[in-house]
Amino acid sequence: MGFTYYSGPASSFPGMDQWKSFETIFNANKPAMSSTGDTGEDIGRIWNAVLECAKIGVEERVIFAIIMQESTGNVGVETTYDGDGHATAGLMQSEDSPGYPGKHGLSQVRAGTNHFKQNLKDFGNADTAECIYKALREYNSGSVNENNLSDGLGATPSYVSDIANRLLGRTD
Repeated sequence: MGFTYYSGPASSFPGMDQWKSFETIFNANKPAMSSTGDTGEDIGRIWNAVLECAKIGVEERVIFAIIMQESTGNVGVETTYDGDGHATAGLMQSEDSPGYPGKHGLSQVRAGTNHFKQNLKDFGNADTAECIYKALREYNSGSVNENNLSDGLGATPSYVSDIANRLLGRTD
């Protein structure tokens, strides 16, 4: 099933009750991770890193959806640069993440999760779809038009919509 495009305020995006389980989402994405050259051991480390980092107070489904959106789970993903010229590295392409080559898995996921946790705090730090979707927009673009989360404000317009689709278990 292909992606559905969502836009508008957070209330226009799928509710958490529609999201698939972490295990379902993870298993649906194993072929994509394998296609990047990840080994079974790499994929297992991603699973473990997500579960460990969820203890920071971020939904494991959201952590993993960010990983798939940012790097397709590719443990060898190259460092990129955001619109401000800051290096973004690792599985979650976070400014604070160690890049490849170097530390893998847990340290990269922890850096990205800590960054996203700060975004959650900016919108009330609640485990609600509304808070999560707004925080996702901020994670990607640094700012948020709360009336239209598909306004990328210079970043990827479909970012929040793409992650909403991933949370529904869709892979393309």
